[in-house]
Formats: sequence, C-alpha cells, structure tokens
Amino acid sequence: MAATSSTMLSLGTPAPDFKLNDTDGSTISLSSLRGGQGLVVAFISNHCPFVKHLRHRFASMADEYMPKGISFVAIGSNDVENYPDDGPIKMAEEKELAGYCFPYLYDETQEVAKAYRAACTPDFYLFDADHKLAYRGQFDDSRPGNGRSITGKDLRKAIEATLAGESVPEEKQKPSLGCNIKWKADNAPEYYG
Repeated sequence: MAATSSTMLSLGTPAPDFKLNDTDGSTISLSSLRGGQGLVVAFISNHCPFVKHLRHRFASMADEYMPKGISFVAIGSNDVENYPDDGPIKMAEEKELAGYCFPYLYDETQEVAKAYRAACTPDFYLFDADHKLAYRGQFDDSRPGNGRSITGKDLRKAIEATLAGESVPEEKQKPSLGCNIKWKADNAPEYYG
C-alpha cells in the first residue's frame, strides 16, 4: 500500500464550496451544511486499508458530535474508471457497512479534492462555525499494523477546542497518512507528487 501524507492546507482557509451527489441520490452543497458549530470534511475511499482501519471509529465520532452541532461529510474522489470499487454504488454499500450517518458524496470531476488540496485517504479537515479551517491532519497515530489503539484523539481534541471557541495550535497538527487519491490520467494537481 502506498502511503501519502496530507498537504496541510493553510489554517484559516475558507471551506471551498461544493455541490455533489450523495449515495442516496440527493444533492448536498456546502451551504446546506452551514449553521452548526463546525464541519468535518473527510476524503475517504472504499478500498483503502487506512480508511477501513478507522471507519467504524470515525462513524461513532460523527454519532457523538453531530448532536453537539458538528456536521460531518465524506467525499470520494478516486478515479472510478480504474478503481470501480470506489464508485457510487459501492459507496452506498460502504456507507451502510461502515455505519456512516452523514452524507458520502461522489466527486466525479475531482475538482473538490483539488480545491481542498486533498492528497490521501483518509484526509481530515475541520472548519469552525464560520467555515474557516481550524484543523487538518490525522485522525490519530494508529495505522494498519502499528498496534496503536484507534482513538481519534487528534481530531477529537480539535473538535473539542472548536466547540469551546479555542484555536488548535498548528504545531500540534500532524499530517494524515493514507492511500494516495487515485487521480484520473493527466488530472493530478500540481501540488500532488
């Protein structure tokens, strides 16, 4: 498995806009997710072992924090022509298997991934109530095979700080690590690789 790190988008960056289809056929936009205490945007994939490693913990974190005003959304941006297991039908299956109670959106053009400077799956972004980037990076230090418990401590601390109106120090933010986003031929962004 190829391990790729987050690009670490600049803190304070406004959440890039999007309007994408969910696995249930509805259309979800960034504006439809406004109004809460914050927003977690996660770039994930169905087949990535790094995502599979933490998917149930991520789902339970959403269950815990959505009632507290934190919105969650996951986005799949992989090239489905070459990776058909990451297409919308399989995404709907994965949403049910993983227990995701939030939208899982299909980024067919990969333009949303580029706007967020996403590089890997999973890649996590936390935006505050004003949709300004407060945290980007890893879920926690656990990786497939490293024996560390899956706690979500890094993202959890960032969410708790955001709910308390506090900032998350940049030096405490570590890049996520996972499978590279599978870009379409000649579509890889300049920031990637």
